[in-house]
Amino acid sequence: MRIIPLGGLGDVGRNMTAVEYGGRLLVMDCGVLFPEESQPGVDLILPDFDYIKDRLEDVSAIVLTHGHEDHIGAVPYLLRLKPDIPLVGSQLTLAFVEAKLKEHRITPYTLAVAEGQTEQIGPFDLEFVAVNHSIPDALAVYVSTPAGSLLNTGDFKMDQLPLDGRITDLRAFARLGEKGVDLFMVDSTNAEVPGFTVAEREIGPVMDSIFARATQKIVVASFSSHVHRVQQVLDAAERHGRKVAFVGRSMVRNMNIAAEMGYLRVPPNILVDVRKIDDLPDDRVVLMCTGSQGEPMAALGRIANRDHRVSVGEGDIVILASSLIPGNENSVFRVINGLMALGAEVVHKGNAKVHTSGHASAGELLYCYNIVRPKNVMPIHGEVRHLIANGRIAESTGIPRERVILAQDGHVVDLKNGVAKVVGEIPNGYVYVDGSSVGEISEADLKDRRILGDEGFISLFAVVNSETGALIAGPEIHARGVAEDDQVFERIKPEIIKALEQAVADQANRRDTYQLQQVMRRVVGRYVSQRLRRRPMIIPVVIES
Repeated sequence: MRIIPLGGLGDVGRNMTAVEYGGRLLVMDCGVLFPEESQPGVDLILPDFDYIKDRLEDVSAIVLTHGHEDHIGAVPYLLRLKPDIPLVGSQLTLAFVEAKLKEHRITPYTLAVAEGQTEQIGPFDLEFVAVNHSIPDALAVYVSTPAGSLLNTGDFKMDQLPLDGRITDLRAFARLGEKGVDLFMVDSTNAEVPGFTVAEREIGPVMDSIFARATQKIVVASFSSHVHRVQQVLDAAERHGRKVAFVGRSMVRNMNIAAEMGYLRVPPNILVDVRKIDDLPDDRVVLMCTGSQGEPMAALGRIANRDHRVSVGEGDIVILASSLIPGNENSVFRVINGLMALGAEVVHKGNAKVHTSGHASAGELLYCYNIVRPKNVMPIHGEVRHLIANGRIAESTGIPRERVILAQDGHVVDLKNGVAKVVGEIPNGYVYVDGSSVGEISEADLKDRRILGDEGFISLFAVVNSETGALIAGPEIHARGVAEDDQVFERIKPEIIKALEQAVADQANRRDTYQLQQVMRRVVGRYVSQRLRRRPMIIPVVIES
């Protein structure tokens, strides 16, 4: 059995793994990664589909562990290539995916499964196990073939008093361990955090105390799929006589689905349309919105920038009910500063217990390794530091170091005779979604954008005689974002003319406008670097006339 991680090893996001046996493929999860500030203009980052793109007929199914964007967000982009690949997952997970696919005008083939259920899909025998996470209906997946077996935890924790009463099924983990787990693929996100993850029930009283002292509007920001957190907000609002309005398209869509399917208990007459909140006094309003990661176009970011119909001011309380995803710190702090500048009080995980993670901490991982007793371990879902920390936990329970596979995206892991080894590597990179384009933006394009944003832009223009090569017009120089007046370039024009004349003399028998352009670029680049200490983008244009 061959395992190829295509995303999620080295990043917190774009989780995707391909499992191969007997010429058939099973895809586990297909999520997105959200861009950082160093990736300007990018909307989403997808896993690299190249390994399976030419083998889509061999894909037996896409198995989804739960409904968070970092596990389902890339499904529409994969199904664009072949819409009839079956999707397998729990009811809520499939409902979230189907709503996304509807926007892409794709009607999928789906198979809803539940914990304890077994299915044979192609050569893969699957068993699904209940796990607790920050979204209902999350599943671990046990995959068995004649070549061996693996257990993928998906994202999970071991909250013993979850809000929905659905705990991680450690009895099933133990049973599968007795049956034999050749490769244990374990969530690494909180592997560096000692002890146990705080229970969801501990968040409710803190939320309640904030609601009790609030005298004005309350705004709560969270992931649009965090059903448990939204439930706590609805319950607190009911106790304190407030109405709740969902803000943000994905929040409205997901919570409507969760309520219709019975995963979210909505107290009667508590919801109100966001367009009607102006008719209510501020001390009776709660806004549940997206944007907890500082996304500029999400509701909270627009509120902070005064670019939303909802406004906050003196006396209002904003609660950030989420963890910081690595890489989003600056964006989140920018939103916090913007909200506080408007006079709002901002409550977040750093100053109050308003959120708990959905991932198992080191103590919980220890339990899992001792319960399952796998032959081999492959940490998944996390940055490199998380994967290494998880591997060390596995070693501490007696798993030999050579049986702990610290793989990277694109590594090819073969499981043979009960031994897992990295046997090769395939090309694997980021695939950027930029507006309507998918995969067309390269690292070089992003580098150009960063240069434009950081250093500015200089355009050069000159016209030469096509026969003699003599300069007819120019050079004209225009700068944008260089913080200098165009007049500063007047003193370099004689040097450009001299260099062009010399280059033309060297090209007596031919005219190479590209070479002339490079001459202009070098002269101006050297001047700007020495005189202005800048490295802007320089675009030279030479036209023959």
